[in-house]
Amino acid sequence: MPETQKRKNFTQLKIKRLRKKFAQKMLRKAGRRKLIYEEAKYYHKEYRTEIRMARMARKASNFYVPAEPKLVFVIRIRGINSVSPKVRKVLQLLRLRQISHGTFVKLNKASINMLRMVEPYIAWEYPNLKSVNALIYKRGYGKINKKQIALTDNALTA
Repeated sequence: MPETQKRKNFTQLKIKRLRKKFAQKMLRKAGRRKLIYEEAKYYHKEYRTEIRMARMARKASNFYVPAEPKLVFVIRIRGINSVSPKVRKVLQLLRLRQISHGTFVKLNKASINMLRMVEPYIAWEYPNLKSVNALIYKRGYGKINKKQIALTDNALTA
């Protein structure tokens, strides 16, 4: 078989493979898009329920109190000078061993009491999407192939 014919066959085979790979990628993307749409639909329904409840309460001249968030982001803002042993232990339990370390904490009765105990040493807030995105893109790292790489894109986590 002549060399030019071999090269032509090889390029055609390569094009077929690339087209097949591209088609598979588009199918995966479509599936992912559908999943994202379903999640968005769920949150939209939840949001509309909140609005409806508030309107119904206002119509009946009552108040609607939305549910409290179940998660907080806690960051340590003070050092170890003159810290009592109990407070030090609570900070260890919250994984706040150094200044500027932060963790996400589920809120329940025990964790609220722990937060009250160490309140002078920490700052905390209810996280929203914007603040979590900013935090992860600025300070987030992941291990890929045993190397620590800054998270700059959502594709790195997939």
